[in-house]
Amino acid sequence: MALRAAGRQSLVDTVVGELRAQLTAGEWAVGERIPTEHALAEQLQVGRNTVREAVRVLVHSGMLRSRQGEGTFVVATADPGEIVRGVQRADVRDVLELRIALEAEGARLAALRHQPSDLERMRAALAAQAAFRDSRGQPADGQYELYAEHDIEFHVAVVDAAHNAALSATYAWFSSSVRDALVASLHDRHMPRIHETDHHDLVDAIATGDSEVAERAARELLAKPKQAVDTLLGAESVSAPERASAPERASAPERASAPECASAPE
Repeated sequence: MALRAAGRQSLVDTVVGELRAQLTAGEWAVGERIPTEHALAEQLQVGRNTVREAVRVLVHSGMLRSRQGEGTFVVATADPGEIVRGVQRADVRDVLELRIALEAEGARLAALRHQPSDLERMRAALAAQAAFRDSRGQPADGQYELYAEHDIEFHVAVVDAAHNAALSATYAWFSSSVRDALVASLHDRHMPRIHETDHHDLVDAIATGDSEVAERAARELLAKPKQAVDTLLGAESVSAPERASAPERASAPERASAPECASAPE
């Protein structure tokens, strides 16, 4: 099988793409050994060094695993990196709903499994965050980045208190997107203001050991941002035909407001 012209891509990138496509299509089943470098090089009409580098990329991404003296085997037919990129490209509402799902389950399990040190970690993050609030209790101008850092520390602490390694790992990579969206939303006048008591209410709910109360507190914490996103997207949907007929009426700030609030201040 001859490869198409690589264009601006390197030949290794092209081979990575071809092998990834074959893995996704089920050319080789999970646990199956893929062909040798020599066989793949002949199939793809490239050099063995190119195949070797492409395989290394897919091993690093978690799709393949090399075993000394045995060959290279399929670990997954979906690229974990592509899954992450898919989440990052997802709709604003979809991303926020995923966040609610992760944090609500994290809070539910945290109520059942937390240790005293977990509660201390949450409260320490909130205490540190308080230094970056103004006299009204809102994030201080010019301090959004630092405010967001401590906010993420708090939510990571909540999820980690569930003591579920898979949940913590999932939220760990997702938290960078949450942080970026939070910083953006702090500049968005359409988003509801932050209530510091909501965070403390969540800690208190987890401390009770009542999983239902904790889950409800986590959902309530993000309920207002979710409602604001729904309202903004609904308004855009209703006004879309009008904007199409008279695009000059839609200002740039109006068009940009919804994407900026993928995850609202909470």
